[in-house]
Amino acid sequence: MISYIEGKITEKNPAHAVIEAGGIGYGLNISLNTYAKINEAGSCKLFVEQVYVRDDNPRWYGFSDFDERELFRKLISVSGVGGGSALLMLSSMEPMEIIGAINTANVALLKSIKGIGEKTAQRIVVDLKGKLGKHEGGISQILSPTYNKNKEEALMALVMLGFNKQAAEKAMEKAIKQQGVSSDNVEQLVKAALKNL
Repeated sequence: MISYIEGKITEKNPAHAVIEAGGIGYGLNISLNTYAKINEAGSCKLFVEQVYVRDDNPRWYGFSDFDERELFRKLISVSGVGGGSALLMLSSMEPMEIIGAINTANVALLKSIKGIGEKTAQRIVVDLKGKLGKHEGGISQILSPTYNKNKEEALMALVMLGFNKQAAEKAMEKAIKQQGVSSDNVEQLVKAALKNL
């Protein structure tokens, strides 16, 4: 089992990173939180988790810190929450917000995440409440009044997270035009678009 990979970042976007270590390039699915932390780095250390979609099809996930990986592990331990859903949760909200929502049984906040229905949100609360620490979370302000660029990178991230390209484009345009979201920050733009999908 690989616990972490430390090396040079050879490729990165908001949903995926390739880390070169020992002459091997490791492709890892990452969350927006991890992307934000490694975005300016030339090298990094990512904590790794391997999830099997089928017996012969493992997927590798990388996290910038140990705590985010532990939260990911807790989330995928809940019936009905796979690696993709857990990563989408970590890309939609900060880890402390997710923990706070679970600890306060805020089902409405959890089901506001794309792909998390009411039953799944309730199951997450029932299974994990009180097991994630004592952090209280709230809804962060992800909207910004300024507008610049980075739309292509955000769109690529949404497509890699499994969304239809046209639907993702519409959601992003809505976030920019109607909600005044800044495209100066790729992470903010993707999070805002996720709320419109």
